[in-house]
Amino acid sequence: MRLVSLEGKLAAALCAVLVAAAALAAGATAWLKSPWYGAAAAVLVLAIPAIVFARALARPVAALIRALSGSVVAFRDGDFSFSIGADRGDEVGELVDAHNELGRVLREERQHLFQRELLLDTVVQNTPTALALVEQGGHVVYANIAARQLLNGGRTMNGDLFDEILANAPEPLSRAIASGGDGLFSVQLEHEEETFHLSQRAFKLQGKPHTLYQLKRLTRELARQEVATWKKVIRVISHELNNSLGPIRSLSHSGREFARKGDLTRLSTVFETIEERTHHLESFTQGYARFAKLPQPRPEPVAWQPLLDALGHNYTYRLTGALPASPGWFDRAQVEQVLINLLKNAHESGSAADAIELGVTPRGREIRIEVRDRGSGMSEAVLANALLPFYSTKRSGSGLGLALAREIAEAHGGRVQLSNRADGGLSVTLVLPQPPAPETPNP
Repeated sequence: MRLVSLEGKLAAALCAVLVAAAALAAGATAWLKSPWYGAAAAVLVLAIPAIVFARALARPVAALIRALSGSVVAFRDGDFSFSIGADRGDEVGELVDAHNELGRVLREERQHLFQRELLLDTVVQNTPTALALVEQGGHVVYANIAARQLLNGGRTMNGDLFDEILANAPEPLSRAIASGGDGLFSVQLEHEEETFHLSQRAFKLQGKPHTLYQLKRLTRELARQEVATWKKVIRVISHELNNSLGPIRSLSHSGREFARKGDLTRLSTVFETIEERTHHLESFTQGYARFAKLPQPRPEPVAWQPLLDALGHNYTYRLTGALPASPGWFDRAQVEQVLINLLKNAHESGSAADAIELGVTPRGREIRIEVRDRGSGMSEAVLANALLPFYSTKRSGSGLGLALAREIAEAHGGRVQLSNRADGGLSVTLVLPQPPAPETPNP
């Protein structure tokens, strides 16, 4: 126990009072000739000094406790600038030092948090993507500069009803947001057509549902992609035309010489080769025409067994797992063409015919149709580009097989996934959304 501690001070004061009381009691007893009178006299003499000393000892402690109480209230109100000055070496002094250190740490943390919030707000406010956060009641909680300029003429939107703001927005934008999903749309802004990508995300903030709307301009990116796509199309078509027209031109010259010499046998071979090259060129151009004229899908209930039986007439495969009890919901003609292309690719991958598998798996509100093979698989570079239009690793490929699958899947609101299998081969999964099951009426 330290003497300078509060406990030491109280113990020393108590000892001093006891010693003084004993001395006074002994003197009073000797003078008054009675121990009882001596003790009573000692208590009476020491009572007033003891009270005064106790108050003097407790006054600074009480003042510090009141100061600490006021500081805690300030901390509760978010004011961390409060500190207490006290030059004490006891436990109360240690408590004051710990309190002041806590205030310093809280001030630094708040300053750092403020700087981070300022940095985040600066980034969000100056991003070209329009951001609008809407709470469950439809009021705008937050909107950055891009959102205010795009949706509200640059005026603030916080607290306004989002539906009222959309009432004055371009119709394509309102229609895209009303769809409840992500998508692309185009609007006329300042006499120019601008293309936007809309993203809608629902989440809970502080336990309450909110929706975040993100609108990103894609006009320049789409223009660059369009130019790049046209360049790729021109390169592919030019390559195919040269591969066909070059041999045809050479064979025509050879055929003329054979005709002049009367070599009808070799002339027939020339005509057969020319016919084969023109047939290949015709198939190539027809493939592009089908891709360009692909209609919008018309989903309808599709029974699984007849569809798989029709696929078996074109290519062999092994069915894995049981078929779903409920029918699928998609455009049968388009999805059947996709699956034929996938089975064709599987057979051309070098896989054994009995190792090619097809499985249909329902998962939530999606149906997954997976085609697996044991061929050579794809490299990382090929996987990254395989779904792009006009990309092909085959010498005579048009680059439309997987691209057509992607186009049809996305038109249905689905997607195509590619992945190499662990023991070799490729897995291609066609994911298609399915309508919710009808509710059973209560009896």
